[in-house]
Amino acid sequence: MKSIVILISGRGSNMEAIVRAAIPGARIAAVISNRPNAGGLAFAAAHGIATAVVDHTTYTDRAAFDAALAGAIDSHTPDLVVLAGFMRVLTADFVRHYEGRLINIHPSLLPSFTGLHTHRRALAAGVRVHGTTVHFVTAELDCGPIIIQAVVPVMAGDTEETLTARVLAQEHRIFPQAVCWIVEERVRIEGNMARVAGARESGVMISPPPEDV
Repeated sequence: MKSIVILISGRGSNMEAIVRAAIPGARIAAVISNRPNAGGLAFAAAHGIATAVVDHTTYTDRAAFDAALAGAIDSHTPDLVVLAGFMRVLTADFVRHYEGRLINIHPSLLPSFTGLHTHRRALAAGVRVHGTTVHFVTAELDCGPIIIQAVVPVMAGDTEETLTARVLAQEHRIFPQAVCWIVEERVRIEGNMARVAGARESGVMISPPPEDV
């Protein structure tokens, strides 16, 4: 049984998707937030999952916060740490501590549109497709080995809100899939690439059919 700790900052819809997936061989040991009012904490508690808050505003610097956060995580001895809408940039020391077992979901087709406001920037750039990426976390922001991506078309008349909603629906599909592959020990890192045993390259990128958009 693989022990998983999920970090959130808000309502935690991606955390919910992972919990609801009930992945065989996985146990959600805890959900931890940097915000005391994060809506996802109530969902986790209602599902019998341990919760904790490490409030970043009570720490003098990022290193002190990261040390406290690592202590809270390590108390659950996780095999995998999942960033599910965790809105804090982590220090290089923190990332190294969880090297190879720390994953994140980013709302763009990396390496395009790293950082914030990805949907707004995609619309401004006039791209024809957009999407989301699950990747291993490295010290360089949004640059770790890619596990899986989902592509959505950018439609005529799209707004930031409509594009956000369509991408989020795909996040809820691919994040549990990535966690499942890792729990099944099918993912290996080769340099800056993540290889999934038994998955065709065409199967690692999910493009929804027109009726889904």
